[in-house]
Amino acid sequence: MPPPSLRLLFPSSSSPLSKSSFLGYSLSRSLFCIPRPPLTPGSPLTSLCYSGARRRRPTGGGGGGSGRKTSGSGGSRGGGVFHQRRRASTLREERDRARAPEMEGKEETLGFNKRRAEGRDKSDKPKALQLKTRKLNPVNTICYVQILGTGMDTQDTSPSVLLFFDKQRFIFNAGEGLQRFCTEHKIKLSKIDHIFLTRVCSETAGGLPGLLLTLAGIGEEGMSVNIWGPSDLNYLVDAMRSFIPNAAMVHAHSFGVTVNGDGTMLSSSQFGKFRDPITIIDDEVVCISSIPLNPNYSNGSMLKPGDIAVIYACELPEIKGKFDPVKAAALGLKPGPKYRELQLGNSVMSDRLNITVHPSDVLGPSSPGPIILLVDCPTKFHMAELLSAESLNCYYRDSDHQPKENTKTVNCVIHLGPAIVTKSADYQKWMKRFGTAQHIMAGHEIRNMEIPILKSSARISSQLNYLCPQLFPARGCWSSQQTNELSLESNELCEDSSSTLCEIIQAENLLKFHLRPYSQLGLDRSAIPDSLNHEEVIAHLLSEIPEIADVSKNVNQFQQSSAEVKLSKSEKDVNCIMVEEPWLSASSSINNVHAEKQGRDSSEEDIPCLNDRWNDNLKDEHDIPACLENISREDMEIVLLGTGSSQPSKYRNVSSIFVNLFSRGSLLLDCGEGTLGQLKRRFGIKGADDAVKVLKCIWISHIHADHHTGLARILALRCQLLKDIPHKPLLVIGPRPLKRFLDAYSKLEDLDMQFLDCRHTLEASMDDFHGSLDSRGQFPENSDRGGSEAENIASRRVESSLFAPHSKMQSYWKRPGSPVDTAVALPVLMRLKELLSEAGLEFLYSVPVVHCPQAFGVVLKAAERPNSLGKTIPGWKLVYSGDTRPCQALINASRDATLLIHEATFEDTMEDEAIARNHSTTKEAVGVGTSAGAYRVVLTHFSQRYPKVPVFNEADMQRTCIAFDLMTVNLADLPMLPKFLPYLKVLFRNEMVGDESDDIHESFIY
Repeated sequence: MPPPSLRLLFPSSSSPLSKSSFLGYSLSRSLFCIPRPPLTPGSPLTSLCYSGARRRRPTGGGGGGSGRKTSGSGGSRGGGVFHQRRRASTLREERDRARAPEMEGKEETLGFNKRRAEGRDKSDKPKALQLKTRKLNPVNTICYVQILGTGMDTQDTSPSVLLFFDKQRFIFNAGEGLQRFCTEHKIKLSKIDHIFLTRVCSETAGGLPGLLLTLAGIGEEGMSVNIWGPSDLNYLVDAMRSFIPNAAMVHAHSFGVTVNGDGTMLSSSQFGKFRDPITIIDDEVVCISSIPLNPNYSNGSMLKPGDIAVIYACELPEIKGKFDPVKAAALGLKPGPKYRELQLGNSVMSDRLNITVHPSDVLGPSSPGPIILLVDCPTKFHMAELLSAESLNCYYRDSDHQPKENTKTVNCVIHLGPAIVTKSADYQKWMKRFGTAQHIMAGHEIRNMEIPILKSSARISSQLNYLCPQLFPARGCWSSQQTNELSLESNELCEDSSSTLCEIIQAENLLKFHLRPYSQLGLDRSAIPDSLNHEEVIAHLLSEIPEIADVSKNVNQFQQSSAEVKLSKSEKDVNCIMVEEPWLSASSSINNVHAEKQGRDSSEEDIPCLNDRWNDNLKDEHDIPACLENISREDMEIVLLGTGSSQPSKYRNVSSIFVNLFSRGSLLLDCGEGTLGQLKRRFGIKGADDAVKVLKCIWISHIHADHHTGLARILALRCQLLKDIPHKPLLVIGPRPLKRFLDAYSKLEDLDMQFLDCRHTLEASMDDFHGSLDSRGQFPENSDRGGSEAENIASRRVESSLFAPHSKMQSYWKRPGSPVDTAVALPVLMRLKELLSEAGLEFLYSVPVVHCPQAFGVVLKAAERPNSLGKTIPGWKLVYSGDTRPCQALINASRDATLLIHEATFEDTMEDEAIARNHSTTKEAVGVGTSAGAYRVVLTHFSQRYPKVPVFNEADMQRTCIAFDLMTVNLADLPMLPKFLPYLKVLFRNEMVGDESDDIHESFIY
């Protein structure tokens, strides 16, 4: 019996996928134009719902198997920047068959995964996520500690430290950017056994949620690690459970003092009795213990979650003396396994004599094992506890409280505290007590910024900046002037910055300190990356692609030509109807502009791979929309901070878009891990802080980790930056599950925010909300009932229109136990109305899309403005899709958009996987923009299987541009976007997909 017909998620005409309304538009024709036979019930693809044609790629030429990449397989669709280089979907046939009862192919319906959209996608077999067990080898062990400078060039997170053994790995702190750093430098996170946190906050643990999800997606069964931290770790774990689906991913162990069970805080003076060291790991190769530090507030303030810091002591076992085979032979031992037993410290019976041979009989004198201390003293309030900690007496060389024979020699101390603490006189005196120990200063300090943490990404940014500085103003590398100025400012803030009482070593990326073998004990700088500057990158680029110089000149010239045309048009006739600018027409092609400037004929030989075909495709380009008439560069621009999907990679961070309204503030659309670091790479250290301070609102599309795990770091930083300045909480708009995460996390750090459910910002809800206001834009009031009656009226109107029984979306969005408290939302809606007015925006509303439960897109519309003659000019319209399949609700919302930013996770030949994961292909995303009549489309959210440039068909891209990290699109530059795309063919002509694909494990949750 064939599977039952597919029931649409949204049955109403205004739903995201409405069959009747959808067929009335051109999307189905523009995306799917080749008929295909119906699927049979026995086909492995019956689990995929589809519409129209989908071309299958050949499976030969290495296209099979479970790997993520092939070369030379599949047929090209023609016209693309690169030939098609990937095999078919990576989905297994058995998983497809498991979905078959829930999905069915229908010719008139766009395909999507119904189970996934409703949050019921159970096709993936549950993973046990067992902790790894390893057979340890205490003899001939390789061991070192290594600095993983995750925030060293942007100062946005605490550095991580790797403790490496040949059979075990430990990481201390997991700030944002750890995955990207490890991917860049080929450090296998899958080998990690334990993660330790010196503090529990966004600075030290911001990268932990994404890391856990990545590990859970590795291999058939997934992986998990042990997480250790002070008692505050419980708050972080509770928060992560709101979006990490499998509790087995989090094997957390907390230690030390805890907050009282009734929720009250302990006084900091009560903490002293908990200061004894706590042994965490004690095996054959290492003993790791923790010494907690609490702040000593002079005013007797209560201890809060997040206040506790930890010192970790890592002690290796003593180094056995050299084995003496002569002594062993004299004691009657034959060469063989008993030699090893003695070396391991075990006694054995003699082979020739009736005696027991002990290790001390055949081994030379033992040497004490190396010791490493990791010290995080985050504030001056922790100093008193650090200086008086009795648990550290055994490590001091000048201790009067410890017999010398019991004193342990510390070989290296890694300091994670900020420079304002570590450069103080008291701290320097304390460091001196460790005698000859090496001191590595790894805390927040403006140093080594000339070596970018992410060199691959920095190199791409430099190349794009050279090609088109207007779209890519970030050069990828800090200039020497910038680093010098920041270093001076940093030193001015530090006490006694010019004097130190003991020798120190400034931490650098990948700096090692060897512990075993003993002969290599000490520092190793061989892995430290070379410095990188913009000039070196461009010189190397020109040596590889000499013609890129002509390409760069052409881009700059047609940008200048555009500006001159705009100026002359405004001077000659400000009242004329705006038409397409001459440099965008076929008669003023890029080559012709360049030729006119040079006084010679244009030729394709000037710029290889550019020709008139692209310009011919633009002949029918529509007029520039009225909203761009006399547009200013200070009106609006977007900065694409992250353009990848699933997890951070070498070249692309995860989703985040910064909407810069200049003097009117800014907004963030999605906030994936590393968003703060990307802001600092784009605007600089101080510029990013300024951008965070003027944020009006953060809007989150859905609860998947690649879209929101950078949120806590941004909110915590804003709270810190504005703590002495009068301000209002930041408005966060997102799906309801996000509130559970933020509420739980706010017990750990003050986030200073207000939350508004995306469902309250749907267009119908906002219309009803505005309809409940009086002529003054306020709730109607009377002397008897005040504002409460107005709130009740508005509540009834919003609830009846949005979530009443039998109304649209009720059956999909309404969930038992999750009532929509509209009365609570009304004050926040009033706050949103106020913010939009301040930002010069007419409205912001969310659009339900097809991806997972409570997934949304967003529409921003600017207010109308008068021109110099008093004529009213409509405001621009920006639409962001979030993650979605192409759907009618988004098409309707994108009607006549000035700019549509749409996800394009997969290439066109991977439609099966796009449907199964409820994402879009490149051609589908372009088709949404075409059907909606959007003026320009920017594609983003590319699968990390395309490290640098996604696969796309150039013939579909007349209105479209592909996004890169840190790309900046000003409204005034929108007409030039399609012209930029062909130049990428020159820049990336030698690039091959997949140089990091072996390290990509796209998490099953996305």
